[in-house]
Amino acid sequence: MEEKPKNKSKKNKKQKHQHPNDQTTKPATEYSFKPCSDVKGLRFGGQIIVKSFTIRRARPLEILRLLSLPAANKPPTLASASAFLPTNFTILAHHAWHTLTLGLGTKKSKVVLFVFESEGMKAAVERSWPAEIPLGEVNKKLIRGLTGCEMARFKFRKGCITFYVYAVRKTGNPGFPCADDLRTILQAVVALKDFIDHTAMLALPNQRSLSYAPPLAVAH
Repeated sequence: MEEKPKNKSKKNKKQKHQHPNDQTTKPATEYSFKPCSDVKGLRFGGQIIVKSFTIRRARPLEILRLLSLPAANKPPTLASASAFLPTNFTILAHHAWHTLTLGLGTKKSKVVLFVFESEGMKAAVERSWPAEIPLGEVNKKLIRGLTGCEMARFKFRKGCITFYVYAVRKTGNPGFPCADDLRTILQAVVALKDFIDHTAMLALPNQRSLSYAPPLAVAH
């Protein structure tokens, strides 16, 4: 009986899955901009309670520290960027929820960054945005709420923190004038190591930033 030759390219050959962190930093002309009504928002899976957890607008230095960018000696200004970070309540709530559910509740937080096509656009949008917002309202108020705009979305998982980055421009505008800021942020997020425990992000009375710890006084 004649044996059939084996076909190596058979169905059992699994397709390579692209991890979200494998997104490359393309030229601005190649970014996939979509109307705000069509762009994907934040995802929560079955963890409905997480929608009530809040995020707050970050200060400029906090953005640099979160992305491990230099805060001295000509730091990048990222003047077109706006970021929302987990509040103290959210970080503590995540840990409480994880404990109460015997490890079934997620400990993962979300960070949302918006990069606008101009500093003027950022300033105008921020005037209408709240300083603090529940995660469950981000899609409706911060993403879908930007009428007349289109976005390109990027998602990165970094341990217990998921980064959502949105490039924002007016509908129909060609290119992206603040592509340098967007590229800097995307490259910085890709280069970050996984966050194992995000309690370090707590803004304690003597630690008002994400990773900055004031120097200890040493008696001589």
